[in-house]
Amino acid sequence: METNEQTPQMPEREVLTTEQQIRRRTLKAFGLFGLASLLPVGIWKYVTSQPKEAGILKPLRAILNSNEQVANTYFSNQHLAPTFAVEQAAKAVRINGREGIRTELDPATWQLQIQQPGRETMIVTLDEIKALPKQELVFDFKCVEGWSQIQHWGGTRLADLISHYKLGTRTGQPAASEADYFNYLGMETPDKGYYVGLDIASAMHPQTLLAYEMNGEPLTGPHGAPLRLIIPVKYGVKNLKRIGTMTFADDRPRDFWAERGYDYHVGL
Repeated sequence: METNEQTPQMPEREVLTTEQQIRRRTLKAFGLFGLASLLPVGIWKYVTSQPKEAGILKPLRAILNSNEQVANTYFSNQHLAPTFAVEQAAKAVRINGREGIRTELDPATWQLQIQQPGRETMIVTLDEIKALPKQELVFDFKCVEGWSQIQHWGGTRLADLISHYKLGTRTGQPAASEADYFNYLGMETPDKGYYVGLDIASAMHPQTLLAYEMNGEPLTGPHGAPLRLIIPVKYGVKNLKRIGTMTFADDRPRDFWAERGYDYHVGL
């Protein structure tokens, strides 16, 4: 049946940029407006007069850091994202965010650069990554903007790459325990336009993939070809597309959205 009635528009989703949406979600997470009504005027003025740290007021950044410490207490390799049958995966995978992938890239020239303190940069090709054990994962990809979608990805576990090439340890030898690893792993796109930082436990999580397939086919450019990060225990902003460089370090690597006022952990 035909009708002239139009579907109502959603101004927030149409008008706000991703950055603005993330900032709004951050404010909601703090309950900022409710907090303002409960705090004495003097304390509220103090909070709002403080300098910013990584994009937000310093006291609020301290709250985010505290929340992250709490989240780290229950994070483990046994904390797995729910998985689904392949038949449940979306055929048209949603495209979201183009930071770091706006320029053209010839997949044939792509190489993964791996940097570790005190060592020469290592180069790994896509064929070498594909030679590692392949894993497939169907899970509910969640975005901080409020949407989710069941998606099907294929690739190799990041932990398998780290183990195979003896990466991420201070000695350059296989790790005897988690304490042997550097604390963090940073990833950047080839053009340095987008970057994320992960704690080493999240990087080594059994569901964290270096994905080169989507729905059983090679990745497309808008989805991060030739290689991207899939990390189901984090929101989508941590799932970096088109990985160019991986860097191990004991200090936190820079993180695109953490610099813009969001929390560093971004865990589910």
